[in-house]
Order: sequence, then C-alpha cells, then structure tokens
Amino acid sequence: MSNDEHFRGPREGDYITIKSYKHDGSLHRTWRDTMVLKTSEHAIIGLNDHTLVTEDDGRRWVTREPAIVYFHKKYWFNIIAMIRDNGVSYYCNLASPYVLDKEALKYIDYDLDIKVFPNGEKHLLDADEYAVHSKKWHYSADIDKILKAHVKILVDWINHDIGPFSQGYVDVWYARYQNLMQERSQDR
Repeated sequence: MSNDEHFRGPREGDYITIKSYKHDGSLHRTWRDTMVLKTSEHAIIGLNDHTLVTEDDGRRWVTREPAIVYFHKKYWFNIIAMIRDNGVSYYCNLASPYVLDKEALKYIDYDLDIKVFPNGEKHLLDADEYAVHSKKWHYSADIDKILKAHVKILVDWINHDIGPFSQGYVDVWYARYQNLMQERSQDR
C-alpha cells in the first residue's frame, strides 16, 4: 500500500470543512469550503469567502467578507482575520488545539472570545457564557488554567502584531488566495 492511500491531509488550494464543538461533544458550528492556503506540522492557514456556515440550531448564513483563518496544534485559540473596507478586524476563539481527519478540521470552542477592531481596540467577549458553561459542563481546573494562560499569549500577540496580527501576514495570505483563485479561473 502506497503512502497516497493514507490520509495525508489537505494541500494548498484544497477545500476543507471546519467544525466547532462544545465541551460536551455537541456540534456548535460548521463552515463549508474553507480554502487551505498553507499546512505545516503544527498549523493550518485557510480562507473563507462567502462560506456557508451552519449553526447548531440549523440556521444557515454566509460569511460576508474574505477572512483568513489560523489554527494551531499547540495553542488554545484560533484566529479569524476579517478583511473589511475599513481595515482588518479579528475574532479570536479560545478553543482547543485542532484535530484534522478526513471529515473536517475540528476543535472545541470554549466560549471566550477576543474581538480586535481595526483601530486596535480589544474586547473580551462571552465571559458570562464561559462561566455558565464551565459550571454546566464541569470544565476542569486545568482547562481553566490553560485558557487563562492562552488569553495572555493571545493578548501579547495582538499587542505586538505577532503572526496573524501583522499587516504583512494578512497581505501575504490574501494575495496567495487571490493568486490561487486566478489560477483556478484560468484552468477552466
């Protein structure tokens, strides 16, 4: 049996599904057709553009603007950089590191979110939801400690324009997406 017959994961230009779950294992949200821009041993960078999103209650909507998504196997957060006319806004989910199988990229959403506006203003969101779910689903002291530590890492990245928070990162990956789309349209 050749290596090709094993699950190798997506390649640049492939489309994947992303699924977020809650701590109790229930499906929270699904994104269809995220284009993979880069995969490495520890991270996946993708792009959503008019991507179909399905909520746990069955409600469906389509993303409005291009957004670069960043997932990591070591960090307890993922980052969405939304490219808008007034600049880049970020939505950061405190979440488990991702796992990837043939079906989808998957992670557990831990409620806490950080929103970053184009002017750099930051808001911690859903602390109340985190408190409710922490009691309901018995988040362990270890998970609480890990998440609080990763909020600090995330804020440090934001404050110092590290990784997805640098304009260069957004420019490079959005340009890569545009090039891949152009190549696709020429291949038709």
